[in-house]
Amino acid sequence: MFFKTFIFLRMEDLIMGKRENLRNIAIIAHVDHGKTTLVDQLLRQSGIFRVNEHVAERVMDSSDLERERGITILAKNTAVMFGDTKINIVDTPGHADFGGEVERILMMVDAVLLLVDAFEGCMPQTRFVLKKALGLGKRPIVVINKVDREGARPAEVIDELINLFIELGAEEDQLDFPVIYASARDGYASLDPNVRSGNMQPLFEAILKYVPAPEGDLEGPLQVLFSNIDYDDYTGRIGIGRVERGSLKAGQPVVLCKADGSRVNVKISKLYQFEGLKRVESRTAELGDIIAVTGIAGLNIGETACDPECVEPLPFVKIDEPTISMMFMVNNSPFAGREGKFVTSRNLSARLFKEVETNVSMRVLATDSTDMFEVYGRGELHLSILIETMRREGFEFAVSRPRVIYKYGENGELLEPMELLAIEVPEEYVGAVMEKLGTRRAEIANMHTRDTGISHLEFKIPSRGLMGYRQVFLTDTNGNGIMNSTFEGYEPYKGDIPQRIQGSLVAFETGETNSYGLYNAQERGTLFVGPGIPVYEGMIVGESPKNEDIVVNVCKKKHVTNMRASGSDEALRLTPPTVLSLEQSLEFINDDELVEITPKSIRLRKKTLSRDQRLKESYRKK
Repeated sequence: MFFKTFIFLRMEDLIMGKRENLRNIAIIAHVDHGKTTLVDQLLRQSGIFRVNEHVAERVMDSSDLERERGITILAKNTAVMFGDTKINIVDTPGHADFGGEVERILMMVDAVLLLVDAFEGCMPQTRFVLKKALGLGKRPIVVINKVDREGARPAEVIDELINLFIELGAEEDQLDFPVIYASARDGYASLDPNVRSGNMQPLFEAILKYVPAPEGDLEGPLQVLFSNIDYDDYTGRIGIGRVERGSLKAGQPVVLCKADGSRVNVKISKLYQFEGLKRVESRTAELGDIIAVTGIAGLNIGETACDPECVEPLPFVKIDEPTISMMFMVNNSPFAGREGKFVTSRNLSARLFKEVETNVSMRVLATDSTDMFEVYGRGELHLSILIETMRREGFEFAVSRPRVIYKYGENGELLEPMELLAIEVPEEYVGAVMEKLGTRRAEIANMHTRDTGISHLEFKIPSRGLMGYRQVFLTDTNGNGIMNSTFEGYEPYKGDIPQRIQGSLVAFETGETNSYGLYNAQERGTLFVGPGIPVYEGMIVGESPKNEDIVVNVCKKKHVTNMRASGSDEALRLTPPTVLSLEQSLEFINDDELVEITPKSIRLRKKTLSRDQRLKESYRKK
């Protein structure tokens, strides 16, 4: 009996194995808590870069948009060596609107580095990413970052984290998390919160000690789960995933298990592994390796490549559904086609449907009109990033006001998406914030004031209550407040919320703005345009203080009758115009308005450009 048991265990050992020289880890955190900066330091101190090599700050944020905005939009893979062990690191987005990136990337790793700001503590996205990680059974290593920041409170933040772990239903082994104190900016980590020098070695050692080595069937039939898609103009689609079982060779034939249940025979053209910031061509990959492959046409996220002799697709993580939608349409303004390279419905359709292949949190639906598409996303920022990307690629189009996506419950009741809103604001502005949010159906969930005099407020608020609020918030707090939100779930409809009270200043005619016309118009409200700007009838040129639209003639010229009067316009004093960003434009518009997007301009307009036609439509509604 003893002999049989012994033989059984030895056989098991032969089948199952560990990759002790490999670790896979993802860095998760709230936005702006220092994930990308930490990865920078790990790369630098692992010796990836040459001594004389020039390396930009936030090297992982590779796109122009990421650098400009200071946020990570797409998850990225890198790898470093510490001793004889390879550490695959995934830098994930911190903003709630890109949560779909975080969810699927967690499938490729065995543990997470939970990064928390020593001053701000637990924020909405901290809760969101931690909930996902704990639900997938990932063990966390907690890194308290920015310990050198004035007002840092690492001990209190640890207590907050313990309460959050318990609240989210963490297992006992997950609750027993190691803690590292660090300053990613200055490049040191320590087990002591009072240390202010050193290097990242304590963090490297913690990763090797606490992150489980990949474990599984080393000799079994191949399984690769693809969690990300990249694209190259020369090689086409690049699938990024993890070898879950067995091994893979370049040129190997595999069966691709599609999302719709079908199976396709394909061949791996080239196989790459990650070294630093580079993809290095490799002949083989084994259990636990994070790889990139080419040659699989039509590959989608969540699909599995299997050995032809053993086709067993892996389950994929369920991605949270979109919460808002917008209409994307062909630009039909009088200025259509002047500034854009891609302007047709065919161009627009191809680009939007290409986006959903790699952006798992986004949906695109065709409408009754061939010139219009409904695009679903996780939030305003999620869709605005797409708009800005397309704009820079040369696309010209128009978009409608964002609207939330409603659902119906089991009993037929109307449900709407809710957000957890966290606000950091000086005490003197708390009253104004609470007053405005109260009218938007927000319910306060938590409130406390820190020693620094900064009040921390948490609200549950309908997603539609946040639309258009950001600009109001900045005004009410004189730019001193910080707000962050994350999707909380669906709840019964909370009732009507007042829409934008102010109307728009609408251009009377097509032409070019001048000082005389603008001087007369600025008395009617706040202008969005300065002199010498081409405008057209129906274009929005400012905000009216009244709750109705006002038509203004910003192209009106002063007709001179003699030489003495010809220079009289020089004395006119114009108030500098308020130039709206893309996000501000999306927040500003009403249901009967559009934002016109071109590579060179962002214009606001009425859906119906003709003043007479708008009057007829309003009369019919009455």
